Amino acid sequence: MLIAVLVTANSFTRLQIDTTVGSVQMSLSQVWDKAESYNKQIQMQQLHVQGSEEEIKDAKAERLPDISAEGEYARVSNMPLFENGIFKTPTQFPVLHNYYKVAGDAYLNVYNGKKTSTKISENEAKQQIAVEQKRLTTSEIKLRASSYYLDIQRSLVFKDLLLKHLAEQEKQLEQIRQLKKNGVVLKTDVLRAELQLSRQKLSLEQIDNDIAIARQKLDIIIGLPDSVNIIPSADSLDSFPLKNYEDYVADATTHSYQYKISEKETELRLLQLKEVKGNNLPKVGLFANYSYTYPEIQFYPYAPSLYGIGMYGVRATLPISSLYHNKHKEKAAEIEYKRQEIEHSNTQDDIRQQVKEAYLRYKEAVNRTNVAKANIQQATENLRIVSNTYFNQLSLLTDLLDADTQVLQTRFDYAAAKIAAQLQYYQLQKAIGNL
Repeated sequence: MLIAVLVTANSFTRLQIDTTVGSVQMSLSQVWDKAESYNKQIQMQQLHVQGSEEEIKDAKAERLPDISAEGEYARVSNMPLFENGIFKTPTQFPVLHNYYKVAGDAYLNVYNGKKTSTKISENEAKQQIAVEQKRLTTSEIKLRASSYYLDIQRSLVFKDLLLKHLAEQEKQLEQIRQLKKNGVVLKTDVLRAELQLSRQKLSLEQIDNDIAIARQKLDIIIGLPDSVNIIPSADSLDSFPLKNYEDYVADATTHSYQYKISEKETELRLLQLKEVKGNNLPKVGLFANYSYTYPEIQFYPYAPSLYGIGMYGVRATLPISSLYHNKHKEKAAEIEYKRQEIEHSNTQDDIRQQVKEAYLRYKEAVNRTNVAKANIQQATENLRIVSNTYFNQLSLLTDLLDADTQVLQTRFDYAAAKIAAQLQYYQLQKAIGNL
């Protein structure tokens, strides 16, 4: 049916549209720029990137010494001495009831199984994954914006073609009515022509609704109010240059966002395995502390005086229990790393399949465009012949109406093929990481 065809094409001619208040003409590149700046999904990914950058700084800050200070005040109770047993009256030992302490402590990690360096590398890998994920999201948003943008162009050109076709049909209907007045054709011919004309007029409402829906989707995805009516500029929709399939696969291996994300995920799993293995290694650090205490009750003889004491040196720890506590954690990390390697290989296969499909579909769309263009000439010539024979009473009205529909259909098919080729080209560029 004609209405079914109205769902799959785009504008490739310059349309004269009144840019009323709230309307703005934009090229596809301008739409992409708007999407990169104002799309909410891209903004969320950007915040994710900023958060990962802060995590790197936090991991690097662990190389700095740990410094702490503490203060303590206590009220000390009496200290009875039970020299003759707990059931005898004790002797009261004199104590100072107020206790004060102010202390400072510092520790500098020297070696902890390279866990700090590994943690920094992990966060750097996560940051790179976040960057590639943002780029992948941006590419997906651009492709969706392209689809909505081309939907608007498609609907506008359909409307333009249909309005011109309806004007031609109105003239043709007047000719049929004149033949009816002259008694050359039956009234059924007039009714059939009017019925087809009314059906095609109803298609205009669907086209207007398609335009409104696509415009709202595009407004939302690029961060504009729903009231803005975007008018696509008359961009050239000629076919894009096509390289060899092997060149596209090579480009995908270098630029594909999915490939880079998978590659960094594999690197991250390897770093996590190294971090788990680091739990078995000794830890060495420098420490120092100093405190002021009143009264002096740490060393004998005790004294009711304020005293200060400090220590510094090297502290080494060997986690012996990790030899059996860490065993299964290390095994689980090794399994996860091997699983990620297989997933990375599977991602490579998926990317090659996506590139192959997009490549073949683009070539198919280009070929369909050439066929559709030839069909317009054939359908137009067929309409001319049938029109002459009908008005000379040598063919039926149904033949004329079918010929009219075929002409409009081929024009829609041509527009649909050109849009499909352009959209498929963007799909190919997304697959290789170039959108």
